[in-house]
Amino acid sequence: MPDVDQIRYYHAHLYYDDASGLAQAQTLADACQARFAVQVGRFHQQPVGPHPRWSCQLSFAAEDFGAIVPWLAIHRGDMDIFVHLGTDDDLFDHTQGVIWLGQSQTLNLDMFHRD
Repeated sequence: MPDVDQIRYYHAHLYYDDASGLAQAQTLADACQARFAVQVGRFHQQPVGPHPRWSCQLSFAAEDFGAIVPWLAIHRGDMDIFVHLGTDDDLFDHTQGVIWLGQSQTLNLDMFHRD
């Protein structure tokens, strides 16, 4: 199990399902980037990796969690957001180190299972 000092970053995945949701995600990502030091990833129009819906990833430093996540919670509208910590343990990060803003979703964790 990772220790708190092993959290190097956080990801917030904005989930959406259609062109309208994509526009909402782009607006939220732009506003977040204008206010905070976040890196905005690609806006996927299909499920990618463990994510069951279209998504965009926001990456930010661990020390910025306390400012960014509450801001996202207030400004997300009806968008669901999956937030997870970043250590060297992807399975832990995507199962134990998570916070959901909005409705939780079922992730496809097959890629993270250890043999």
